[in-house]
Amino acid sequence: MQSGKSSRLRNSSLGDRIFDICNIIFMVCLMIVTMYPFINMIAVSLNDANDAVRGGIYLWPRMWTLNNYKYIFGESDIYHATLISLLRTVIGTAVSVFCTAMLAFTVSRQEFVLRKFVTLFFVFTMYFSGGLIPGYLLIRNLGLTDSFWVYIVPGVIGVFNMIVIRSFIEGLPEGILESARIDGAGEFTTFIRVVLPLTIPAMATVSLFVAVGQWNSWFDVFLYNSSNIKLSTLQYELMKILQTTNTSATAGAVEAYQSAENAVRVTPTSLRATMTIIASVPILMVYPFLQRYFVQGMTVGGVKG
Repeated sequence: MQSGKSSRLRNSSLGDRIFDICNIIFMVCLMIVTMYPFINMIAVSLNDANDAVRGGIYLWPRMWTLNNYKYIFGESDIYHATLISLLRTVIGTAVSVFCTAMLAFTVSRQEFVLRKFVTLFFVFTMYFSGGLIPGYLLIRNLGLTDSFWVYIVPGVIGVFNMIVIRSFIEGLPEGILESARIDGAGEFTTFIRVVLPLTIPAMATVSLFVAVGQWNSWFDVFLYNSSNIKLSTLQYELMKILQTTNTSATAGAVEAYQSAENAVRVTPTSLRATMTIIASVPILMVYPFLQRYFVQGMTVGGVKG
């Protein structure tokens, strides 16, 4: 085995070696540029707040402390907001992926006479929308304001996700679906028992898209549920901290908090870094479990139609 590798290295041309070296250097630089902001945020969040104001923190904390995290987790709203974010991510992802997959299966069938019209109708919505004000009026008239379901219902169908799943379904052998029909299975039974198990890569890919969107969303909270603290999400709480830490009122509150007995020392910079890490880590933990499906699903979805 080693001799085979050595033979290939000897037979490679000078241009191939230069290309390999340049490619490795480029990928290493790209990795550093991509990971540095996140690593820097971790270092700032684990560093003493007052010391972090001096700057000069890059990849490693200068004065280790967990006070920033103690301060954030000391806020009672954070736990409930995290729960709401988890619920909307899980429920919203499950409902959206299932409904989108049903639509994708429908428009993938050649015998469906309106498949082109329905596809064009949904694709049209990708490029044109009513705008913010008509959208708000629609949500209000549907009675979804001040409700948890405002996080779920508007995103039930994702057009791009539908195209990805439809392309994957169209690549399945038609004989499998015909066999299910011969055995007496209806369309819904065929979809549940045959199509869904065979489209796991595409479903995992779409699930990742939807989950990230649900977890990171905060603007719908601001529009429809900002007056209801019980429906606030973690990202919305992060947004409020990012906005208020730069105001004089927040600076005064932080100063008053620091002057209290046994207080935890925090600054707007440390709060911003800490909240960013807290909001980012949970969704990052999902990627390793879906990575192989993500690559396979996107490859098939990109090749087909």
